[in-house]
Amino acid sequence: MASSTLCYNSLNAFSRTTQFSVPINKDLLFPPETSPSLPTRTRKLNKNKTVRFTVKAGTTSTPTQANETASYGGSGSQKRKQVRVLVAGGGIGGLVFALAAKRKGFEVMVFEKDLSAVRGEGQYRGPIQIQSNALAALEAIDSDVAEEVMRVGCVTGDRINGLVDGVSGSWYVKFDTFTPAVERGLPVTRVISRMTLQQILARAVGEDVIMNESNVVNFVDDGSKVTVELENGQKYEGDLLVGADGIWSKVRKQLFGPKEAVYSGYTCYTGIADFVPADIESVGYRVFLGHKQYFVSSDVGAGKMQWYAFHKEPPGGVDSPNGKKERLLKIFEGWCDNALDLILATEEEAILRRDIYDRIPTLTWGKGRVTLLGDSVHAMQPNMGQGGCMAIEDSYQLAWELENAWEQSVKSGSPIDIDSSLRSYERERRFRVAIIHGMARMAALMASTYKAYLGVGLGPLEFLTKFRIPHPGRVGGRFFVDIMMPTMLSWVLGGNSSKLEGRPLSCRLSDKANDQLRQWFEDDDALERAINGEYISN
Repeated sequence: MASSTLCYNSLNAFSRTTQFSVPINKDLLFPPETSPSLPTRTRKLNKNKTVRFTVKAGTTSTPTQANETASYGGSGSQKRKQVRVLVAGGGIGGLVFALAAKRKGFEVMVFEKDLSAVRGEGQYRGPIQIQSNALAALEAIDSDVAEEVMRVGCVTGDRINGLVDGVSGSWYVKFDTFTPAVERGLPVTRVISRMTLQQILARAVGEDVIMNESNVVNFVDDGSKVTVELENGQKYEGDLLVGADGIWSKVRKQLFGPKEAVYSGYTCYTGIADFVPADIESVGYRVFLGHKQYFVSSDVGAGKMQWYAFHKEPPGGVDSPNGKKERLLKIFEGWCDNALDLILATEEEAILRRDIYDRIPTLTWGKGRVTLLGDSVHAMQPNMGQGGCMAIEDSYQLAWELENAWEQSVKSGSPIDIDSSLRSYERERRFRVAIIHGMARMAALMASTYKAYLGVGLGPLEFLTKFRIPHPGRVGGRFFVDIMMPTMLSWVLGGNSSKLEGRPLSCRLSDKANDQLRQWFEDDDALERAINGEYISN
């Protein structure tokens, strides 16, 4: 594994100038600015033709797979298990699971309606945050792929992150995401372009595994196999089906019937600005708090800042032509320059809008030989940055359960118990996912109900705000967050690491923090002195 074996817990063990070179898999190099150009997999099959696979106990080894394994530094099994896994959806969750299952030696087929499609903010290469818990799971799945993701990603977990007052810009609460990671030898949180991440994963999974332009619209589970039907009428058989087809999952709908996603109450505008804050070396991301609105900014590397603007309103709203920026400036009028400057620095056509929905996790994730993964079963609000991370954790656990079931079948000489392995995966994941889903909802509530002073949002009593009397909720909320946040972050970022097999408990010298980080957490004045400048635009 291309990483340091040196563990350290001190926040000031190394300066920011320390460098540590690691070997890189050259086949996986993708510059962050590269637009994806994924090959389209084509198969000439007659319409309505069913492709059948005979599954027998035993394993085989193929030269192709041996070569694939060698090219990734021996990250996976060289013996192919005669179990065919069908995956509906080639987003991040579906591709990570496909990679995990492939590395375990299972045969995998991924059906994706359009690999080049816009996913979330992918149209403008919008980044996704991959926190320590997900990076550790990815390391356990495939160390070389994880190494490439971390090399390309922008580290934010080695800096100050937290909540600030949206109007004054003053710090409310700071988050330490660095210590929970390094204390457990985990990678530090990064952000990476969604399209770049999808590109890396698709290359690692292999074009022979991914069927592009293949939309799963139906499936039949007869108890011994699962048959999926594509939109074009083609059918494919396998031993199990994993629905990783997102919040509007067709697999979920067929399993449990139609059920509407839950509207959060907020619409979200997002954009990426060519903008370099003066505090770029000390601050990773900030959440600007307000009443019925909030704003999020994050460094995404390469001289760019990503931002999200949330506003409470009914779903389905439509902006006037070229009116997004103007509307945002009115909504956030009077807020601090840290937020407004990012809106001003973003081109009108680069601002996207979408309503925010989630799905409440249920006790039942699947039936028979079919299960769900990621957003298809537990779509989250983006306030914790854990939606994609939970899908990656799901992927590791599901692949582990399938391998465990295979090993048990080999020992006993009986057929692999697919149903039991899927139910075991679901039981293992339900509690953790439900807690983090609830945390994401609570984070949205706290961010949007924040009131700095008495009188805010009270209509006729708004005049009280001029007396600048601290709102009791603000004081009590800060006390609660100060007490609970370290424990919460420790559990979210590191609580799953003890279950991961196949990765060493080590951290990277490149995942270092400024030797003043601890002082910045404790002293706002020290952080202000470190900034010593104004925001500057490229």
